[in-house]
Amino acid sequence: MDRHEQSGREKGTTSSGMDENLAGVLCYLCGFITGIIFMVIEKENRFVRFHALQSIFVSAAIIILNLVINLIPILGLIISIFIMLAAFVLWIVLMMKAYQGQWFKLPIIGDMAEKQLK
Repeated sequence: MDRHEQSGREKGTTSSGMDENLAGVLCYLCGFITGIIFMVIEKENRFVRFHALQSIFVSAAIIILNLVINLIPILGLIISIFIMLAAFVLWIVLMMKAYQGQWFKLPIIGDMAEKQLK
């Protein structure tokens, strides 16, 4: 579903004055840190708030998963490397989708973010 279907408008405005697609990208830039920053400064724009929440949730999930996996001796380190590579690819995809103005919703995490918007 793209942003036009969700928001019903062509181009959204943000509290910070920047384009909503740029703000969406910045939500993912430093993971949960920039996600929290945009949740605090953005009060109106649902597109930016969605990507900020999704950034927070996906960052937390990756951190927790890595902590748990690293409890496994030796094998945990190897699995952790693959998780971080997959997380890097996911980070790039999420930033690209946000820049394109898409409401790209991850399974489970995207639903959680969407529920928090309501």
